[in-house]
Amino acid sequence: MRTAVIVLPTYNESKNITEVLERIFNVAKTIDQWTIHVLVVDSNSPDKTSEIVKKLQNKYTSLSLLITEKEGLGQAYIHGFSKALETLHPYVLFEMDADLSHNPNDIPKFLKKIEEGADFVVGSRYILGGSIPANWGLHRKLFSILGNWIVRLGFMKLSVTEWTNGYRAIKSWVVKKHLDDLKGYTGYVFQVALLDNALKSGAKIQEIPVNFTDRVKGSSKIDSVEYIYQTLKYVFLNSSFIKFAIVGGIGFIIDFGISYVFIENLKIVVWMTTIISAETAIISNFYLNNQWSFKHKRLSRSESSLLWSFLKFNIIASGSLIIQTVGMSVTTHIFGLEYWYLYKVIIIIFVIIPYSYFFYNKLVWKDK
Repeated sequence: MRTAVIVLPTYNESKNITEVLERIFNVAKTIDQWTIHVLVVDSNSPDKTSEIVKKLQNKYTSLSLLITEKEGLGQAYIHGFSKALETLHPYVLFEMDADLSHNPNDIPKFLKKIEEGADFVVGSRYILGGSIPANWGLHRKLFSILGNWIVRLGFMKLSVTEWTNGYRAIKSWVVKKHLDDLKGYTGYVFQVALLDNALKSGAKIQEIPVNFTDRVKGSSKIDSVEYIYQTLKYVFLNSSFIKFAIVGGIGFIIDFGISYVFIENLKIVVWMTTIISAETAIISNFYLNNQWSFKHKRLSRSESSLLWSFLKFNIIASGSLIIQTVGMSVTTHIFGLEYWYLYKVIIIIFVIIPYSYFFYNKLVWKDK
């Protein structure tokens, strides 16, 4: 029998905790081949949530309680995961809200995906069969939908539709590997950070549809302004795509600077200038991407590996070079040299960067 531990962070959930635990353990009775344990991590709730849990422990032998200081959702999960790994030795750890916004009836669906080979299963509100509350106001719907799209585009992981929902099942090896890396994230951005780290470590991510419902009792703990700021900050500092774009910007400055000097001052023909400036930028981009943008899958330092990777990089980059050379030649021929720099910017931003990022990820800095 494998063990799954549902880590349930609580703060002032006295009105919901009894019902959510009853529903979880009722579902657990229907699941074969799994032992379900619940670990409530209560952040010193003044409404005596922990006292209710203590009484329920007499009824449910697979219920544990950990009382911590109020340090935010991320720290509650860090404490809960650490305790579970140390004392219960789970194969799978669950994240779940205690306010009944997550339906315990979905637990078997998560475990089925795990049994089928997934390392990290996310309950998604944005795939077929999933939903957000219909009675949410327009501003809240936009906040939720656009927030997820910003993260998806920021990380260029469009296949993962849900980054912020906290209903998840995660194999313990993923949590063990990244527990120390996540200790600095106290609030709800912890959810984004954990999924990002799992992806970077090569975990197989799957999604199941979930129908998110608003809490009926108690009040939400989320600070929307802080959450938005922390999420945007995390994406900006940790996104390989954003780093790649910055490196591309550095390459652009190199490319543009050489082009300007050669075309405006030395009067060298456009096609030759483009080849020289682009190849110089390519060398810079290879080094900076390997050391910074894709450092989580940095290339081997062996000479043969680096040479082969640099060759592949140049082959892919040669496509950029051809695209840019043809594009510049055509546009300057049709529209003249006066606005050559504008054509160059458009070609690089809308064609070269997306093309390069896709093929570098697939062929040079492949997922490990």
